[in-house]
Amino acid sequence: MKSAVFFDIDGTLWDYEKYIPDSCREGIKKLRENGHLAFICSGRARAFIQDKDLLSLGFDGIVCSCGCHVEINGDVLYEKVIDKDFAKKTVEMIREYGFRPILEGPKKIYMDDDEFDHNDYFGNVLRRDLGSDLVTIGGDYYGNWLINKMSCATDVAADKRIECFERLSKHYEIIAHNDEVCELVPAGHNKATGMMKACELVGIDPANTYAFGDSENDLDMLQAAHVGIAMGNGTDRAKAAADYVTTAFDEDGIYNGLKHFGLI
Repeated sequence: MKSAVFFDIDGTLWDYEKYIPDSCREGIKKLRENGHLAFICSGRARAFIQDKDLLSLGFDGIVCSCGCHVEINGDVLYEKVIDKDFAKKTVEMIREYGFRPILEGPKKIYMDDDEFDHNDYFGNVLRRDLGSDLVTIGGDYYGNWLINKMSCATDVAADKRIECFERLSKHYEIIAHNDEVCELVPAGHNKATGMMKACELVGIDPANTYAFGDSENDLDMLQAAHVGIAMGNGTDRAKAAADYVTTAFDEDGIYNGLKHFGLI
């Protein structure tokens, strides 16, 4: 019976140096040869999923921006965009609390360079990978962003962070990776909703779904899939949410997980 398998990117398919194990390539190839469907399911925005080596693994679709963007065979079939006026209000409010935002969309990523120095890891990854698709929040773009979600550096006092989160919680799903980084996703959207939307679009029964992930924004997906598989290098919460823990991504985790469940 045909199944749909959903893969997180960072810490699952590759690391932040973009290393993809050969066993991962082989596993996804065999998965599709066996008639199953393979999907990216990422917190990254579509603008940040451009790497040719990654995409060459072969995917039937991409679910990204934590469920706000779904495409099947290159066609965008679902898109949640944050209203521009509301996005502007959000940016202005979170900056009052000292948050440093990165705005993430299907075509561009918006970041003010002076808010992220060159010792900042996330900012450096964006600069390395996006080229001209990384533009400023301010200047000519200000208030005219096309975005699905936001990420924020939240390295402020705990009471300020908590107060800001409380104000945001009516309108956003808040994914706090730690005290210093969060994602803000439009309410009602997460990787699980995107996964289910993709299944609906391709006619896959949710009972035939598998999901691989490693971190906080994978929890909903791991729990909603019929079988959630956490990577051996994943967080404790990801492992607790999963039905099965495979080996680490660089210890044949994808291949071993697919093989364990008879998908390859």
